[in-house]
Amino acid sequence: MADVLTTDHDAVRVIALNRPQARNALNRALIEELFAAMSVADEATEVRAVVLTGTDPAFCAGVDLKEAQQFGREYFAKFQSHNCIAKPAEMATPIIGAVNGPVFTGGLEMALACDFLIASERAAFADTHARVGILPGGGMTARLPQRVGAAMARRLSMTGEVVDAARAERIGLVTEVVPHDRLLPRALELAAQIAEVPGPTMAALKEIYQRGWAGVTDPALAAEKQIAGAQQLDTSDLAQRREAVMARNRGQLL
Repeated sequence: MADVLTTDHDAVRVIALNRPQARNALNRALIEELFAAMSVADEATEVRAVVLTGTDPAFCAGVDLKEAQQFGREYFAKFQSHNCIAKPAEMATPIIGAVNGPVFTGGLEMALACDFLIASERAAFADTHARVGILPGGGMTARLPQRVGAAMARRLSMTGEVVDAARAERIGLVTEVVPHDRLLPRALELAAQIAEVPGPTMAALKEIYQRGWAGVTDPALAAEKQIAGAQQLDTSDLAQRREAVMARNRGQLL
């Protein structure tokens, strides 16, 4: 079974993470396949917009902590060559995140790298980096404040609390919440509207937004790279730490 599914709807390409048994956690195979799928979509002239989503029940649980614990820095090095977490922000093609379920940590960083998000009523959001002993290195501290404000971003990252779909809309994390069975149709509607705009105009518009955003957030991205990159990561009990976080929030998660 492929770890990534792609389907085309006229000029819109849907890319779906497809490890439902692992809540679409980013193991090394998925990292490579997802990075490749986004790269191919961005280079395809017939693709005018992309929708990124997950196979139910989750959008993405973030890094695969079993592989992270087993392979340590070798696992995290995969992101150096195939950074699927940061890739949405680097794409010239507009990309909408359709959050179908829980999204945590590195998965949330990847979602935030999309141009904007819409969510199913089943969506839930949490930045659990600190609680599992990992510093964010995929743009969390740069992009989250842009969506929800500096104080709320610090609160979410420092507490690891779970935000449901309704609250996510109130604080500006997502632009819209829809019934679960309407998520993909609604995302396709919005993507089709984007695809109607002449390609050069949309590319220029996105570049303007990217340049304006980068001028504010580059220091945060640089700080992540410097501080997280220097972190002496202890991967010996990552899975146990993750399970403790899951147990703490069991009632709000999957």
